Amino acid sequence: MASVKKPPTPAEPSADANGPTAELGPRKLIRPSLARVLRDQGVTRGPSSRKMVPPEQTNAEAYYYLKQMQSKTPIVVRLVDGEELRGWIEWYDKDVIKLNREHAPNLLIPKRSIKYLFKEEEERMHKRKRRAPGPPSSEEPSGVSG
Repeated sequence: MASVKKPPTPAEPSADANGPTAELGPRKLIRPSLARVLRDQGVTRGPSSRKMVPPEQTNAEAYYYLKQMQSKTPIVVRLVDGEELRGWIEWYDKDVIKLNREHAPNLLIPKRSIKYLFKEEEERMHKRKRRAPGPPSSEEPSGVSG
């Protein structure tokens, strides 16, 4: 049986251990622990890193208002109490929108009192769909023989 050389310890440097003919015993793979790798990479685990908090503002509301303001889109505003107001948005801020109306005073509407708002054009399209005749029935009208 061939003899197996053990790897040199740091205290005993060996010149032949680095050579191509040196035989070493079974090698042990040394891995750092996962916690150490994560710590070295700057990743922390624990309650503070569960999920990132979503941004407070996505700017979607601002984008929508700006688009409607620029085109002066007719808007229907449904209030929490059920009242409907019609006009176009002149400006807005964090808490209110200013609604301009034809033949009526302009209004400052607190956002907390708005249930929802939509384009007036969408209302017209919805009404047209409801009025559209249904598919023709398969019954023949009375008095027609065939």
